[in-house]
Order: sequence, then C-alpha cells, then structure tokens
Amino acid sequence: MAIGYFSLKRLNHKVIYDGVALCRVIDLFLPIITLLFLLCFNYGVNASQALSVNTPPVKGTVLQVRIPMDKDLVENHVSYFPKLLALALDKTVSTDGPYKISYLNEKYTTHRLIAELSKDTHLLNVMWTANSTERQGQIRPIKISILKGLNSYRIFLIRKEDALRFQNIHSLDDLRGLIAGQGAQWPDADVMAANDMPLITATQSDSLFPMLANKRFDYFPRGLYEIWAEQLSHANKGLVIEGSLLLNYPSPIYFFVNNNDTALANRIERGLKIAISDGSFDELFFSFEGFKKGWAELQNKNRTLLKLRSDFQDQD
Repeated sequence: MAIGYFSLKRLNHKVIYDGVALCRVIDLFLPIITLLFLLCFNYGVNASQALSVNTPPVKGTVLQVRIPMDKDLVENHVSYFPKLLALALDKTVSTDGPYKISYLNEKYTTHRLIAELSKDTHLLNVMWTANSTERQGQIRPIKISILKGLNSYRIFLIRKEDALRFQNIHSLDDLRGLIAGQGAQWPDADVMAANDMPLITATQSDSLFPMLANKRFDYFPRGLYEIWAEQLSHANKGLVIEGSLLLNYPSPIYFFVNNNDTALANRIERGLKIAISDGSFDELFFSFEGFKKGWAELQNKNRTLLKLRSDFQDQD
C-alpha cells in the first residue's frame, strides 16, 4: 500500500490513499466548494437582473439637433421654425435634459433634405415641410400643424398690370385659363396637376419670382403666412398681392424626424402640446407680423374661395 504526505496550512497528516482517506478529503473540501458555488450563483443572478433594468437617460447628456440651413433664417418668417423647435425642446428640458441646435453648412434642396433625414447618419435630425403621402413614407411627421393651418390657404403674387384680369376669375374653370408657377419638388405642384391646373415648375424656388416678372407664368400661389414678406422683397419687380381670390387645399406643415428617432419625435410632440396649452405657442406665432396678417386675411369676405382636392382632406 502506497504511503504519502498531505499538508494544508497547519494540518500535516500522513494519509493512506485508500477509500477511507479519500472520503476524509472530500468531507474537508465540500463545504468550501459549496459556499463558493452559491456565492458565484447569487452574483450571476444579481448581475443579470441589473442588466435587465432599462437605464434611464443621463440628464446631463446634451441632445444634438441639426436642422436645415437657410439664408433667410434671420431675415423673415423662416426664422419662426427653429424658434418654435427651440420652444418645444425648452418645454421638455426638465424631463429630457439639455439640447443644442446647430445648422447644416449649406442649403439643400427639399428632396436632398428628405433623403438625408431618412438615413441613419444623423447628418440631419429635424426638418419642416409640407405633408404628403410620399413624404410620410420616407420620414416621420409630428402631426401638429406648426402654422395653425395657414399653409392650407393661398393667395397669389401677380404682376401689377394683371390685377383687373384676376377680378374676372370666379371659378376654378376660370383660373384654369391662366398658368401657375410652383416649385418642382413641392407637394403643391402635384396637387395643382391632379386638379388639372396648368403650371410651370422650377427646381430653385427663388427663380420663380423673376420668372413671374418676366411673364413665364401668370400667378404664384403663396401661403398666407409668407406672402407679405415676399411681396416686399420683390416689389421692385412689379409684383403685387392679388386681392380677390383665396385658394384652399389641405397642406399642413409639420416637423419631421427620421423614422427610427422615436425619442426625439415624442419629445418634440410633448413640447409642442405644452406650448399650445400654456399659450407660448400662440405668443410666438403672432409675434410674426406676416402670420398676424395671414390670420386676419382668413376673415376677408371679399375673396372668392376656390377649393382643390388633395391627399389630405383635413386641415390638421
């Protein structure tokens, strides 16, 4: 029978390696092994439970929000849109944390803005534009009309010498005898075409004003919120606001985000609803002179209302 020596700290025994001795070894180490196993198991359970809990957003993290650049942002009504976005984000700072708005480095066409927003590159986070079925399939609308429906009503820029000509227009059929100008990438062009309204389009919207002055077309329908500042800017071209007609088709302007940006969409929606409820939305809206004029113009009974069909039958 083989004889050996086994030592553990102060234990120094001569052990005979037979069945009895093996049992003594097992009896010695089994409680220690069991204790280690239980400790490891409990740690693993606690760790897995900790990982399964949703980590709340870090309040100190600054939300980066990139929006379109526009050369007219400071000059006129276009500055309303980033101001309204900032208002909505301000209303949710206490619940969602701080934010920073920055601008793209160059001006993009509407189609390119939509293409960039539909990507997950975060080059662009928010834009504002008129709603359409096609756009809803590409990017996510926050369905609160940020212009209180004013974009659904249009009056016309025309040449000053044509004012009497438009006073003889009393129906859509009469208006079809004239040619409208529209942006090629605007949903308005699709609405006009679907209603058999003759039109000429241009990719660069700024070119439509000189085109009208140069008699390339007869009238330029503009939203009730924007036409006042535009007429002042282009009065030197002989353009005036037509005074007898009011064109209507549902065309709400919304904020849009990437389809996957649920958190940002929810934050903006909550902020807008808070601003509407506490009156700060209307305070900002009516601080723009053109918006006040447009709102008042809706009450003008001297205009003939002409209604077009569109994808959206509600004014939103």
